[in-house]
Amino acid sequence: MSVSGDEYAPPKYAQIVAQIRNKIADGTYPPGSLLPSETQLIREFAVSRPTVVRALQVLQLRGFIDREHGKGSYVKAAPPVAEEDFSRPGRAVLDRPEANQGASVLEAGSRPAPANIAAMLTLPAEAPIVMRRVLLSDGSAPCELITLWCPIELAEGTDLGKALPLMAGIRQHVQAVKGLRLDHVIERLAARHPTADEIKLLGLSKTTAVLGVVSRVFAGTRPAMVLEITLPGTLHELEDTYAL
Repeated sequence: MSVSGDEYAPPKYAQIVAQIRNKIADGTYPPGSLLPSETQLIREFAVSRPTVVRALQVLQLRGFIDREHGKGSYVKAAPPVAEEDFSRPGRAVLDRPEANQGASVLEAGSRPAPANIAAMLTLPAEAPIVMRRVLLSDGSAPCELITLWCPIELAEGTDLGKALPLMAGIRQHVQAVKGLRLDHVIERLAARHPTADEIKLLGLSKTTAVLGVVSRVFAGTRPAMVLEITLPGTLHELEDTYAL
């Protein structure tokens, strides 16, 4: 059976993302310039408005553009994080300042450790632990839900238990305050349906697929924290580059 090349073509929104990125790279859209309007992009690419909106959301999430309601989309002056960083959600969460990401701290403080988290951190079940839950927005809608779990003694003196967005990345903050160097992550990803809480917080339907990421963060051989990250499948894709 023959298979046409179209069956292997990237989705339309990804094609738009790639073409706009190329135009940013070659200077067609220089830093600070205004991208064509959604209506112009719909005509240019012969696609629906939701497809264009999704492409712009991806470009914003990847750090290529800023979107201002009622004004349009502007090319960022600073270059985005290296492309391979987007395939590693745990590292992205550890390194980006919450205050720059439209973050809302939903909860922060001491909680009994759930059994699965306690096991990953080699703590007794229900041991006191600092929990931090943050909702990120792309400016128009929630786009990422992050729950951080950290042993009390490691969080003591830091701002991890405070209900304010961090001005520095978690890794930088912990190293500056505690002298603790976080050096590697073991990460597990799974596609699944959202929980009732995720449906409410992220504005999803029951059938929307999400990427559930669990990252164990280590300082040497010691597990220092656990990150639980929920990414709506309609807004996120993971991409990596590696040698063979």
